[in-house]
Amino acid sequence: MTLSICTAQLNFVVGDMPGNAQKIIAAAREAHARGAQLLLTPELAVCGYAAEDLFLRPAFIAACDDAVKTVARETAGLKGLAIVIGHPQAVRADAPAFSACFNAASVLRDGVVEQTYAKRELPNYQVFDERRYFVAGQAPCVFEVAGVRVGVLVCEDAWFAGPARDAAAAGAQLLAVINASPFHLGKSAEREDTMRERVKETGLPLVYAHLVGGQDEVVFEGRSFALGADGAVTARAPGFEEVLFNVQVESGNGAAPLVLKGDIAPLRSAEADLWDTLVLGVRDYVGKNRFPGVLLGLSGGIDSALVLAIAVDALGADKVRAVMMPSPYTADISWIDARDMAARLGVRYDEISIQPQFEAFKAALASDFAGLAEDTTEENLQARIRGTLLMALSNKFGSIVLTTGNKSEMSTGYCTLYGDMAGGFAVIKDVAKTTVFALCRWRNENDPYGTGASPIPERIITRPPSAELRPDQKDQDSLPPYDVLDAIVARYMENDEPIESIIAAGFARADVERVTRLIKINEYKRQQAPVGIRVTRRSFGKDWRYPITNSFRA
Repeated sequence: MTLSICTAQLNFVVGDMPGNAQKIIAAAREAHARGAQLLLTPELAVCGYAAEDLFLRPAFIAACDDAVKTVARETAGLKGLAIVIGHPQAVRADAPAFSACFNAASVLRDGVVEQTYAKRELPNYQVFDERRYFVAGQAPCVFEVAGVRVGVLVCEDAWFAGPARDAAAAGAQLLAVINASPFHLGKSAEREDTMRERVKETGLPLVYAHLVGGQDEVVFEGRSFALGADGAVTARAPGFEEVLFNVQVESGNGAAPLVLKGDIAPLRSAEADLWDTLVLGVRDYVGKNRFPGVLLGLSGGIDSALVLAIAVDALGADKVRAVMMPSPYTADISWIDARDMAARLGVRYDEISIQPQFEAFKAALASDFAGLAEDTTEENLQARIRGTLLMALSNKFGSIVLTTGNKSEMSTGYCTLYGDMAGGFAVIKDVAKTTVFALCRWRNENDPYGTGASPIPERIITRPPSAELRPDQKDQDSLPPYDVLDAIVARYMENDEPIESIIAAGFARADVERVTRLIKINEYKRQQAPVGIRVTRRSFGKDWRYPITNSFRA
């Protein structure tokens, strides 16, 4: 006995139920042509993940129901193929607005919905908010295809022992888990380790079907996989790309467990995963929101250099525009390096001096500022002039502005509201400065999208970082060394370590108290920042929900 499974590792658009349905239908036809008897789609494939408060609109749920019916009708002729499709489903037909629904998986075969399973474990941590939208299911779901009894689980269900155990008790011989699990560094290996626990507890092999694509601040990297009954990886799809991934299931000898086989794509370095996450996040945010292109301020510094390289890999040089906006404090090498990088990548490059506007602002404020020394006020004026110019270009030509601030700056408020924070998408807002350097070095050694080798001039990587808003300014004039700063941010912000524990780990009290104070007092800035790509287990986005008005200081 052999069962051929196809996992539809696809990129869906939230709210595009007709388009998503057609993508599932096309996948079903291709899977059937390959001889597959079971097609697995990702969690909530019909509507995309996550649709947030759209789940509370009756019209949205009705449109999802129509899409499921469309898939069933259009695949009715694919004899011998069962389809597991992820979708939301109302708890009852007359549910009013704002009612929670089920996060469901239905088994379609011969044009009929045979069974529907409701997700039982609803995550409410990190970026997840499922208890706001969904009602937990209670019962297992097991169906038979090609002589194999398959137990269905939905994502979080497989992170707990109960649902898998109940599926096994109901007669399952194989676990099929459909998923929408956002990426963060190390998540691919973490998933496989957790699924291995379910396999060892139940003795059942497992197929994990995963989503791919970017949705606002989260990215799903794919890497669908299969585990044998011994917990070993027997198949793994490539990451960060759409693919119909086949797994062959063969019966063992006598009472032996089923044997799963398929191609095994390797896991890769952290830098390679980070790069593909950022590229996919930019590509999908720009593409799914139908922006014609992007523009950014290219300063000659490392952050904007990294964002430019990511943007070109994501969109191609023809959709990227770089604008250098020198001030009286811009070093000559910044001009030279910015021009050099733009030429290496072949993007449109313009220079617009902000000196006339800067002088005009100072003249307008001269009487009010009389007798007062220049300070961060004048520095912020320069950043805000640049932000205004970029937004004007965005308004005129429709391209979205990519901001270039990193996580270290977002943490400490080393950024200017309505200045360098002005824009539509913050590409590296969850990338620490030390990681910025690592990614730039990695990209100069690799050309994964064929857009040009060594795109970042070496001097951009090696020169001391500076905002260039006053004479001889360096970032480290205002902040601790980045290796110290980033380590404190990771411990305090990402891992919730207490201040005293961080100090006990060997960090100077002055540095810890300074950094944590800056994190606290700059919440008002972060809540006005554009959405950006999440790459760590905790980002300044849905993961981080702190009050602006807050006197807690531990």
